[in-house]
Amino acid sequence: MSRTAAYDYIIVGAGSAGCVLAHRLSAHRELRVLLIEAGGADRHPMIHMPAGIALLAGNRRINWRYRTESEPELGGRRLYWPRGKVLGGSSSINAMCYTRGHARDYDEWAALTTAAWSYAGVLPYFLRGEDHHGSGEEAYHGHGGPLSVEDLKFRNPLTPVFVEAGVAAGLPRNHDFNGARQEGVGFYQVTQRNGRRCSAATAYLAPARHRANLTIRTECLAMRILIAGGKATGVEFRHAEQLEAAQAAREVLLCAGTIGSPQLLLLSGIGPAAELEALGIDVTAGSNEVGRNLQDHLDFCTLTQCPLPVTYDFTRSQALTVGLRYFLTRSGPGVSNVAEAGAFVRSALAPDERPDVQLHFVPAQLDEHGRNRLPGHGFTVHACVLRPASRGAITLRSALATDPPRIQPRYLSEPGDLEVLLEGMRVSRAIIAAAPFGRFRGREIFPGEGLGTRAELEAILRRKAETIYHPVGTCRMGRDGAAVVDSELRVQGLERLRVVDASVMPRLIGGNTHAPTQMIAEKAAELILSGR
Repeated sequence: MSRTAAYDYIIVGAGSAGCVLAHRLSAHRELRVLLIEAGGADRHPMIHMPAGIALLAGNRRINWRYRTESEPELGGRRLYWPRGKVLGGSSSINAMCYTRGHARDYDEWAALTTAAWSYAGVLPYFLRGEDHHGSGEEAYHGHGGPLSVEDLKFRNPLTPVFVEAGVAAGLPRNHDFNGARQEGVGFYQVTQRNGRRCSAATAYLAPARHRANLTIRTECLAMRILIAGGKATGVEFRHAEQLEAAQAAREVLLCAGTIGSPQLLLLSGIGPAAELEALGIDVTAGSNEVGRNLQDHLDFCTLTQCPLPVTYDFTRSQALTVGLRYFLTRSGPGVSNVAEAGAFVRSALAPDERPDVQLHFVPAQLDEHGRNRLPGHGFTVHACVLRPASRGAITLRSALATDPPRIQPRYLSEPGDLEVLLEGMRVSRAIIAAAPFGRFRGREIFPGEGLGTRAELEAILRRKAETIYHPVGTCRMGRDGAAVVDSELRVQGLERLRVVDASVMPRLIGGNTHAPTQMIAEKAAELILSGR
């Protein structure tokens, strides 16, 4: 094993959180920072063309392409879980929707941690990271931060139809999901800069690359955290089939995500003792909740044919024309994030004032994560359960870092989640049935023409529901001794080790998770630099 130079901080994972930390910590010239990423550089042109997302779902070089274990409540299916394996992580392959969740989500975090994680406590960190250009409520947006947030510069003709149909179906119009009120229907703000994807790598890492005190290593798979005397001292990783080790004089910062962070903790002997011992892993620190508390937004797509050729269901030649136009002029459908509009819906089942269903509208036929191409033209309304009660787990398959862990979301294990998702399906159909969609509405593909009984709708939901890519919670923070990390994101039972990513969320927020993950990292950077 070769030894690399020592650093002050080692960051594992260059995703939504890791890029933020690399930027903020390396801004202090006296600090030596190492950032290691299992994937490669973000050079693929389809990463940077927003509509290129349609071509990234199955790319093995930039996508972990995980599969869950068999899901009992979904007909035994093993669901596909794409996650970014590239600089920028999942922010390099996501749909770029910028939403923060509901203010009360963070007040619930505060009740489980400290007041610092309340909405009032976290809003300044959202604002610090944002460079907002476009519509919205000024008091709720920041300017001059690294992350560019814009209104879409190109929208499909069907997208405003969806918004008007939502209003006709009884939803309030909302011009800013990140403003004072989340509920309603409207257009998503997107993480783009002048029509180009603004991933975490683009926003935070690119401006810092030139710094002499920042070392970025790609295609380096973390194998385990090095621990001595109850302290994290470094990281062992594999690069080009060779093992290397780097030493951290101050802290190891784990930013490998909701799947990768608990996996690396477990491989390092931090987790439930009996499970680790069964795999021959020496226990470094017993922590029974590592990998537990897994939460995700389960989603059902209502698909409808469109009799007019106005959607993004392009032929190969049309797609080439769209790409050429984009790369020559930075305009046209290539600018689209595909999920151009949506809604936050407070259904009759919502227990409080917060919306419990989120919709994403896609002016194209999206089935099986876009991997199943359907003939003709159509459009899709996604509906997901915002605050699922179901909880799953990430566990090790073996003691080898090269083996993907077991992902067991246990979707719909709490019956109430099924009721909310059925309500989301009902709302989706009601919007599509509204007058504005009149001349654009063809045959319903899913759930399917004529399906209306409870048994029929439940059956199709269990057969077709999928993730909408928001897993969190597997290294939850809390003030209690069972939490994996404390309220300052330090791993309990060890020193000089923190987890900084979506895995620390004690509860899933009501919205897309990229912006909240960057907020967590902005706050963590301040904690680290203040010596806390």
